[in-house]
Amino acid sequence: MKKQAEQNPADLQRKKRYLTATIVTCITLVVVGGSLHVVKLGSIRMGEMRALATYDLKEESARIRAAGEDIALHEENEKRKNEAVGYSAAEAESLLTKEQWQELDSMVTIPAGKFLMGTNLKNADAASHPQHVVELPAFRIDKYLVTNAQYARFIAATGHRPPLDWKDGKIPTDALQYPVTMVNWYDASAYAKWAGKRLPTEAEWEKAARGTDGRRWPWGNEMDPARLNTYYNVGSATNVNTYNKGVSPYGVYDMAGNVDEWVEDDFLPYKGTDAEKEVFKGKIARVENEQDRAMKLSEQIAVNRNYKVLRGGSWKGDPFSTATYHRDYSWPNYASDFYGFRCASSAEK
Repeated sequence: MKKQAEQNPADLQRKKRYLTATIVTCITLVVVGGSLHVVKLGSIRMGEMRALATYDLKEESARIRAAGEDIALHEENEKRKNEAVGYSAAEAESLLTKEQWQELDSMVTIPAGKFLMGTNLKNADAASHPQHVVELPAFRIDKYLVTNAQYARFIAATGHRPPLDWKDGKIPTDALQYPVTMVNWYDASAYAKWAGKRLPTEAEWEKAARGTDGRRWPWGNEMDPARLNTYYNVGSATNVNTYNKGVSPYGVYDMAGNVDEWVEDDFLPYKGTDAEKEVFKGKIARVENEQDRAMKLSEQIAVNRNYKVLRGGSWKGDPFSTATYHRDYSWPNYASDFYGFRCASSAEK
């Protein structure tokens, strides 16, 4: 009996260690299980995106844009504000035939009336919430994105700087009817004014893209990679008249994919949105010290300025960003090789 009593403390200690190990194991399993669930949800999302890619995904690492590359391009473009080289007015006019100019300059009339703007879909960005009814007067919008050739006429007439990707002020080979890119919001607005037009409002753009039935893409509610240039399925912008099976209900081209489009509006919340206010606050990078600068570290701080809205998604973006209700945004003085625009005007009485 005495020997058995002497062993009890050891047994108790062993049982205590066993119980502790069991509890730790259970907690670990719960944490791992939760993490796996989150990973699985993310995998499902990425799987949906990858299923829509039309290039070999083994090449994905070579197609992703390096961090900071757009910022570097933007800074280089800003240095060329006063540069005026390239085509004479006659040379610019001779880039296309009379028939091609007429087609590219054509506009589509969007009738007055109500339409559904935004979305209530939970997996959409909160900034696109909620779906709401908007009523607009009749207006006109460019059938196509503004092309390099059209922008060359503008430069020749005004002396405005050429886009950064034009070598010596000349359009890249075979890109006359590509949408002009490397233009910021101010460049786009200046072109529109020169053309006797303006940038479309965000509501006008969305109605022209989706019609009145609240569809997710210009052609309907199902994503179809064959109808648009997105997610690196081409690897660059394309001629603005390429995707005739992806036109909107009104016959407007490239309202999904090819390039993101500047519109008139500031990036502000919809009435009744569930998006965090922080999303809409303009932020700039601030470097605290030289050590952070050397390590390329910065802090995002809020400023009393607003972003501008971009619509339509691009040849680089994922398919979900090409939905008719999706809102992208950027600083108005930023330019990129997937930022472009089209123009609009009030309908003639």
